[in-house]
Amino acid sequence: MIYPDNFEQKIGFNEIRTMLRERCLSTLGKEQVEKMGFSDHAETVNEWLMQVREFRQLISEVEDFPLQYFYDVRESIVRIRIENTHLEENELFDLRRSLSTIESIVKILNHSDEDDSHAEENDGWRREKKYTYPALHRLAKDVITFPQIIQRIDQILDKYGKIRDNATPELLQIRRELAKTEGSISRTLYSILRSAQSEGVVEKDVTPTLRDGRLVIPVIPTLKKKIKGIVHDESATGKTVFIEPTEVVEANNRVRELEGEERKEIIRILTNFTNKVRPYVREMMDSYRFLAKIDLTQAKAKIAEIFKAIEPEVEDHPHIDWIRAIHPLLQISLEKKGEKVVPLDIILTQEKRILIISGPNAGGKSVCLKTVGLLQYMLQCGLSIPVSERSKTGVFQNIMIDIGDEQSLENDLSTYSSHLLNMKNMMRAANNSTIILIDEFGTGTEPGIGGAIAEAVLDKFCKQQAYGVITTHYQNLKHFADSHEGVANGAMLYDRHEMKALFQLAIGRPGSSFAIEIARKIGLPEEVIKEASDIVGSEYIQSDKYLQDIVRDKRYWENKRQSIHQREKDMEKTISKYESDIEEIEKSRKQILAKAKQQAEELLKESNKKIENAIREIRKNQAEKEETKRIRQELDAFKQEMQEIDTKDNDDKIARKIAQIQQRKERHAKRKAEKAQNQEKAAAALRNAQNKSQAESNKELKEGDTVRIKGLTTVGKIESISGDMATAVFGGMKTKMRLSRLEHATASTEKDKTEERKENLASYGISKETRKTIDAHKSNFHQDLDVRGMRGDEALNAVQHFIDDAILVGMPRVRILHGKGNGILRQLIRQYVSSIPNVVHYADEHVQFGGAGITVVDF
Repeated sequence: MIYPDNFEQKIGFNEIRTMLRERCLSTLGKEQVEKMGFSDHAETVNEWLMQVREFRQLISEVEDFPLQYFYDVRESIVRIRIENTHLEENELFDLRRSLSTIESIVKILNHSDEDDSHAEENDGWRREKKYTYPALHRLAKDVITFPQIIQRIDQILDKYGKIRDNATPELLQIRRELAKTEGSISRTLYSILRSAQSEGVVEKDVTPTLRDGRLVIPVIPTLKKKIKGIVHDESATGKTVFIEPTEVVEANNRVRELEGEERKEIIRILTNFTNKVRPYVREMMDSYRFLAKIDLTQAKAKIAEIFKAIEPEVEDHPHIDWIRAIHPLLQISLEKKGEKVVPLDIILTQEKRILIISGPNAGGKSVCLKTVGLLQYMLQCGLSIPVSERSKTGVFQNIMIDIGDEQSLENDLSTYSSHLLNMKNMMRAANNSTIILIDEFGTGTEPGIGGAIAEAVLDKFCKQQAYGVITTHYQNLKHFADSHEGVANGAMLYDRHEMKALFQLAIGRPGSSFAIEIARKIGLPEEVIKEASDIVGSEYIQSDKYLQDIVRDKRYWENKRQSIHQREKDMEKTISKYESDIEEIEKSRKQILAKAKQQAEELLKESNKKIENAIREIRKNQAEKEETKRIRQELDAFKQEMQEIDTKDNDDKIARKIAQIQQRKERHAKRKAEKAQNQEKAAAALRNAQNKSQAESNKELKEGDTVRIKGLTTVGKIESISGDMATAVFGGMKTKMRLSRLEHATASTEKDKTEERKENLASYGISKETRKTIDAHKSNFHQDLDVRGMRGDEALNAVQHFIDDAILVGMPRVRILHGKGNGILRQLIRQYVSSIPNVVHYADEHVQFGGAGITVVDF
């Protein structure tokens, strides 16, 4: 409950309502503003605040959020519940636009992450939807929209809200005939008008006009008999009469008939449409109630931006811990003057429930009181409040206030009597969820008895465990806090040197009224001030000075405490961040190890396939069984090591296991390197033989020499030489090219080359069986490989086997046809070729023989 009845007026909430109404988009929202009241349920208040918070976020994120066409057509919808009633054109147009707005808003608020991912299930279970704006979604989830009705209205009305000509075939026919008739009347009138103008009956600048819905001609009264027809009207001055010529009377009558038929058809169209809408009246009213709540929420969001306010989390117990709280109306008033309001830090907790504020007049005590009342009431009405984000808030069941002069001539109540009546009502309703706000507690009567009654009432509030903010000048109330638990003193600070109020609240010590100082500043005679000081006594004056010194020291140490408190909070945040980071790192480490194990297992499966193929090949080539058995044992050992790794093990154990695996890999790499070294020696022998042949080819060329084009195997003869150009015959065809492109071709036959390779291989202890295999490969080996049209992995696999066979049979040069295209195959193949030790050179083929579409590889 709130007390008294004019509570909102006393704390200034009426001005807040006015600001909200001004920012509503329609009467829908304005009605909600009038109905708005406070709630003492924290869950409800948090839901209201979350709606405002999400709406502020929504407006900043959604550029085209629909905030237009908030039309209130509830009265029209309620009216059509009666049979044989219908909506008018303008009502139908407002209905269409507002229903469209509702549909758009509902669509945005019901948007979820599933709408983006289209993921319906997760591990066999339906995944819970996550909405971008959950509180606003809860407002919109049960709201029904009417796309079919909107579509039907679009068939009836045009974009300007007028009935379409083609709304029905009958209406189209009527309007066509109407237009035809009106055109005929217009032509006839203009013909009559031109004739009358030529005869001087009508002035030259006169045009036909409408009177009572009929086209007429303006004529001077003295000449009205010159035109036969019906006089319909006369101007106010009497200088003009409006005549409907006889020739168009029948046509005008027909226009009237057609207009009547048009209106009947329109009513029939609207009636038929209204009959279709009538069953959905209740659902439509619910939709407009939703639109009203959205209107109120957007008004709250606008007010929050003006006040620079936030939506704090409200806890379900009474307390106030506000940092940098600001009276919003005072803030606006001072900003207009170019001044700034001084924020207040206010704390009311279970340990210190009642705050007694003292200090000089015009020092801000009443403003502090009203700030508490207004902000707490705004909060429990679901409005954002201007406090720091570090503030904490709670809810109260009762908010009561006693402020101002409450004299009543009707009830014969004095100011003090009205205050006592308020005290009685407050004591009757107060409990541990009540906050009481009293300004100038105990004033209005003789100070001695007034202070005593105020102290007794305050003691009653303490026993009821009520919360409160009380302002006073009485010394006995200032001392009350020292002897009662749950009560704290507070002072509105005052600058003694500048003699001006600081409007800052300091909690912990009572404040001085600075009566002597203020009297001296105002200019009271010094002898009057001295006499007053003598009357109250030096002890009182001295105690007041001590109180001022205490307040000053208190302010200093309070600032120090706030600084330390802030640093402690920052340190706690830093520690919390570090702990969170450590947990995240540990979690990431386990995930990385688990992922690594998974990748290793996948790699192991792939390796199994390759090793099985190798073993099959070894068996085919009659390798020793012991070697096969050894390979299998190593494979099983590696597999066992991988399975033993557990992401739950500690780092040392994991490191030891990884080291063991690494050692095995190193031993395997060493054996592989030794094998590659032996192959390199055999290849080196082949290259030596090739180098000898190359040295012979580097001799000076002359006519009649047997030559070949570098990089090709075709042999020809030089027919003639002219400078650095030569004419050579290849396969019966003459070709002219530079000498630098030709080289000597050895006369040895293929048989001799084969024998030479056999001898070289034999020198390295190659068995007869192996030589037989090499010769078989040689006989079936083709120097060119075509991988065009293959995928990347297929092409690389083919190139690998091709290069291996080329090295095995001792081919000096091969060609790989990959095509030009986008160059992807070319790049992949060359990356692989560059990694093979046996390859000494690779490049594009000559332009005449394929260019960049072919890679030539030399061994």
